[in-house]
Amino acid sequence: MARLPNNELDRLKHEVSLLRLIESQGYELSKRGKDYVTRCPFHEDKTPSLVITPAKNLFHCFGCDAAGSVIDWVMKTQGVSFKHAVELLRKEIPLAADNMTVKKTTVPKLASPLTDDADKQTALQQVIAFYHQSLRESPEVQSYLKQRGLDDVEMINHFKLGYANRTLGLHLPQRNRQSGAKLRGLLQAIGIYRESGHEHFNGSLIIPVINDHKVTEVYGRKLLGSKLRKGTAQHMYLPGPHQGVFNRDGLTSTKEIILCESLIDALTFWRWGFKHVTTSYGVNGFTDELLQCLIDKKIQRVLIAYDRDPAGDNAAVALAKRLNKHHIDAYRLLFPKNMDANEYACTMTPSEKSLALVIRKAEPIGAITHHIHQPLAAASAEQALDSQATPAPTLPQQIMPMQVRENDLYLTLGDRVYRIKGFDAKSHSDQLKINLMISKLIPPYHNVRGRLCGDTEGEAMHLDKLDLYSSKQRQVFINQASVECGLEPDIIKSDLGKVLLQLEQLQQIQAEKKPTEVKTLSTAERDAALSLLKDKDLLTRILNDFTSAGIVGEQTNTLVGYLACVSRKLGKPLAIIIQSTSAAGKSSLMDAILNLMPEDERVQYSAMTGQSLFYLGETQLKHKILAISEEEGASNASYALKLLQSEGEVTIASTGKNETTGDMETKEYRVEGPVMLFMTTTAIDIDEELMNRCLVLSVNESREQTQAIHQAQRQRRTLQGLQNKLKTEQITQLHRNAQQLLKPLAVINPYADQLTFIDDKTRTRRDHEKYLTLIDSIALLRQYQREINTIDHAGEVIEYFEVTLNDIKTANRLANEVLGKTLDELPPQTRKLLT
Repeated sequence: MARLPNNELDRLKHEVSLLRLIESQGYELSKRGKDYVTRCPFHEDKTPSLVITPAKNLFHCFGCDAAGSVIDWVMKTQGVSFKHAVELLRKEIPLAADNMTVKKTTVPKLASPLTDDADKQTALQQVIAFYHQSLRESPEVQSYLKQRGLDDVEMINHFKLGYANRTLGLHLPQRNRQSGAKLRGLLQAIGIYRESGHEHFNGSLIIPVINDHKVTEVYGRKLLGSKLRKGTAQHMYLPGPHQGVFNRDGLTSTKEIILCESLIDALTFWRWGFKHVTTSYGVNGFTDELLQCLIDKKIQRVLIAYDRDPAGDNAAVALAKRLNKHHIDAYRLLFPKNMDANEYACTMTPSEKSLALVIRKAEPIGAITHHIHQPLAAASAEQALDSQATPAPTLPQQIMPMQVRENDLYLTLGDRVYRIKGFDAKSHSDQLKINLMISKLIPPYHNVRGRLCGDTEGEAMHLDKLDLYSSKQRQVFINQASVECGLEPDIIKSDLGKVLLQLEQLQQIQAEKKPTEVKTLSTAERDAALSLLKDKDLLTRILNDFTSAGIVGEQTNTLVGYLACVSRKLGKPLAIIIQSTSAAGKSSLMDAILNLMPEDERVQYSAMTGQSLFYLGETQLKHKILAISEEEGASNASYALKLLQSEGEVTIASTGKNETTGDMETKEYRVEGPVMLFMTTTAIDIDEELMNRCLVLSVNESREQTQAIHQAQRQRRTLQGLQNKLKTEQITQLHRNAQQLLKPLAVINPYADQLTFIDDKTRTRRDHEKYLTLIDSIALLRQYQREINTIDHAGEVIEYFEVTLNDIKTANRLANEVLGKTLDELPPQTRKLLT
């Protein structure tokens, strides 16, 4: 058993009643004042001389002077060690005494985790299961995992992490028993026990390697760190050569994998969402089995995430050569000096974004043979230039496709890498001005960023500004680059021609793009859409259509989300945040709602950078839905989003060069609203400034809802499920057509002066506006069921219609469920816990 913290020992000493324990063992107790007495079992006691003091939970014999706590009592009466006594109390094992005599031998009272008929593999799996359960019961190892950023329940259960807490032997029969000798011999044969009889992984975090449901390797890491005795290994494996590939099943659906130096680093990537990860067994532990696995799975690129130290650097270079022989490209992840992946993720928060950044900046090592796109970045140069990208056309085979890194373009040609800055694909003048850098790739790393990499010194590179359409400027670049990089002028001349060809092709792609055309409805489509909008039970039909589309329950959330999307046509639209824990269905709910909206009236991103919103185009978001898959992905743009919601537009002043004169000047970029904002989040505490601008929808996370979802998932596999899917496509198109027919008419509420609203908090000033907008949205959706009136204002005819009491009644019901939760100021998970 691990060295128990004092608070754990104190808990056992105070919470386990010594009086009840002695009484359960059959001793006769007599009350004397506040204490109890009985005959002492530790000597021949003719008259009761052992006193139990319940207030202090202690015993003391005035005859033989035996004394102590509940732990001492178990040690003396059961004849076990301190560790064994503590484990018996922790497991709440019955401790009845035979004829009230003290035990003189250790009798195992703890259940054995191993079966008598287990073979080696079965025994190994049973030990891993025992260690896994021990981790669940150990606060100290859970605290360690939290410090390393690995306190993720899904990860712990997926990889069967465990803790060797020195109690395995206490659960086994003793050596002097036949079954005990057999089981200990079996554990010694598989490496869990040593020849000395000690447990091999004592005091270690356990990470098993499991392939095809078999444990092939076990890694243990001592948790005492600097407190270890001199000579004690901090990292250990099962005896013998390494076997198995960590996370083999996670390498199936990708052409690229992340390769770490240790299992802790691999768990770090997996925990933060990068599931295509595996590991060597140390810098010199890249096995033939792992190499064969990469070949069998047709892996094209390996991102080497070894520690950023001399050992890791040298091992990465040697490994790259080995991989290149099998036509596998190697890239190096460059952490800060003397840092590993886990330390980097813990230091550079948020961890997920930090790891994504270091992946995007991976540097190539050795020959690059495959058509590879930069990881976690745009898949082509065109995608970086336009977020609404279409697939890139086929490029000439002799030219490597361009990669995109932080808005810069990179072109690899043999052992040369060209970085292009300042390229504008939308410009079609008689000039092609760029900032061009050539970098000569030399071992041990290929540096494509114009700086030293690792211990590399004297890297050859040349940087200059030039107009590619100017033969004179091209020749100057060729002459200087050939001298500085030691290359033949003809090679650079040929390269510049390929760079020019690539950039012209990107300009052509941009020029051929056409704006999305608004679909013209046929007579039949228009009639069907009008029939939907004129239906008196329109809201009921919407809910039924969501059910047909596979959404289980969530009637209020789907209806409010749908109405919020309709509000995009109003002057001040609603905003929505769907909040839930991970995997509860928030993304499915958002996608189902958005799917019923016209494609040209919604803009959807996974994330937004700080100033990206300002450069979207003046009217690109006007009266549209801006959907962001995760609120955290828009954290850098949160200020602009809040401003867009409140003010209806955002502006920014930026300094740049005048394209004609070349002089510096200030330009203004403006994005007009209104825009309907739609986001999801797993955060319990949402940014208050953002939350009070939005309606917060909480996903139903009850067990009954889960059961209903499971039933719906099974039903989709049936013939009826296929028919529903085909029907859903028709429903989707019907709603998109109906939304296209909605007009941004003025909504008048003749009952507005008679409405009341809670006013005990200042934040209700915004919530009141949400309530009124919800009424307007309901009325706007029903505009084809109303009489359209007109007024003449300054020669302009303005069309409007009026809100009905039925609209207000519906809004009151929805607002009570949605705004009521928001005004409660408690997240649903917190309220559920408190309830």
